[in-house]
Amino acid sequence: MNGCTMAPKYNRPGSSIPEDWPKGDAYPKAQPEANVVDATQLKWREFFIDPKLQQIIQMALQNNRDLRIAVLNVERARALYGIQRSELFPVLDATGALSKQRYSSDFLNPGYPKVVEQYSADLGITSWEIDFFGRIRSLTKQALEEYLSTQETRRSAQIALISEVARAYLFIAKVETDLSLARSTLKAQEDSYNLVLRRYKASLVSEIDLQRAQTQVDTAKGDVILYTQRLAEYVNALNFLAGAPVPKNLLPVNLDSVALFKDIFPGLSSNVLLKRPDILAAEHELKGAYANIGAARAAFFPSISLTTALGSASSAFTNLFSAGRGTWIYNPQIVMPIFDMRTWAAYRVSRADQKIALTKYEKTVQTAFREVADILAIQGTVEAQIAVQQSMVDSAQKVYSLSEKRYANGIDSYLSVLDAQRSLYRAQKELILMQLYKLSNQVQAYAALGGGGLDDADEGKRTSRDYLEEKALSLLDSGIRKPER
Repeated sequence: MNGCTMAPKYNRPGSSIPEDWPKGDAYPKAQPEANVVDATQLKWREFFIDPKLQQIIQMALQNNRDLRIAVLNVERARALYGIQRSELFPVLDATGALSKQRYSSDFLNPGYPKVVEQYSADLGITSWEIDFFGRIRSLTKQALEEYLSTQETRRSAQIALISEVARAYLFIAKVETDLSLARSTLKAQEDSYNLVLRRYKASLVSEIDLQRAQTQVDTAKGDVILYTQRLAEYVNALNFLAGAPVPKNLLPVNLDSVALFKDIFPGLSSNVLLKRPDILAAEHELKGAYANIGAARAAFFPSISLTTALGSASSAFTNLFSAGRGTWIYNPQIVMPIFDMRTWAAYRVSRADQKIALTKYEKTVQTAFREVADILAIQGTVEAQIAVQQSMVDSAQKVYSLSEKRYANGIDSYLSVLDAQRSLYRAQKELILMQLYKLSNQVQAYAALGGGGLDDADEGKRTSRDYLEEKALSLLDSGIRKPER
């Protein structure tokens, strides 16, 4: 049980990404160290400060089925680790047996009974492999790393769930804002249509202007219907994520009603990404692949097992535990592999698995770097985009007002009013989209930097059984995480 492990020594792979974040006009300036927040330690309630959104996230953490599956996968991996870990220790069994047999008279000596009864009771160890070369220890470590990887996968699923709930919440707020704009635009188009209708009845304009005004009214009505449909779809999506219908009083009124999120800056070095749960999960899988190589190497060496038992046997049950009825057996066994092509094939498979796990780890790190780099590019430019778009809205609003006055005074045609209306509506919708873009990017930054720590209330909900199981695993693990020799 205390033998050496033949797994190669694990060293974290060198970084496959630049150490510094991208720099340039599209990226924000480096922030002082005091402004840098470790997203992995940031409780989700500290980032999502909107009270309504907090309640919805809490519902999702309790009811979402995908997250529940992730939690159950952790429990399954923990149980599998316990099964594999138990192979390091002998299994002590107590057995009782009754044997009753009738012999043919041709095979009996004179005076020997034809029916023989035998009772036995034994306590012993059956075929316990003594782990001299670390095969079982390597498999146990591989199971442990699989369990730890599953834990990190659960954390990653939790972060993804929280960010998806927040994004769905923001999309509802955005559609509510779009719907409000569409309704106000419809009201303006109806007022404009009534004005044109009066002028048409007074023979001041042609029927073409009247029909153009009617087209604008119908377009606005179509937008109201479209955004009403989209609002229902996004509410359904949020209900699905929350695992239960979200009360209407928790839904946002518009984008302006959403409390702003906490600003997150990634710091100066990209090494912060190594704390992301998906990267940690990939690293645990890589460590498990190293351990699996140790198990494959150990298969080339002798396997030593032991069977032993102490007991009592008698032809009568009443004499089973009487003096002189004791029995014992001691049977050590060593098996030396001579020629088995499966052993070499298994070793090659373990080496290939290690290379695959290494490549997956490097790809996960590179993907994380790109995600954060894209987020930083948006973070560095979105405020300027919003300012430009707001200026466009202000200009379009002035053009629309002037066009209406010129048309009312008979100076300009209705085509100028239509063009100004379309430009203003398009600019207003684009501004709403840019505001959503900014808030959504903040949520993505929280997720991409590994945010999602449980708050104190969630930590308090862990049962004492979970705590004891974790402590037991840490004690068992202390016998595994020893330097390879």
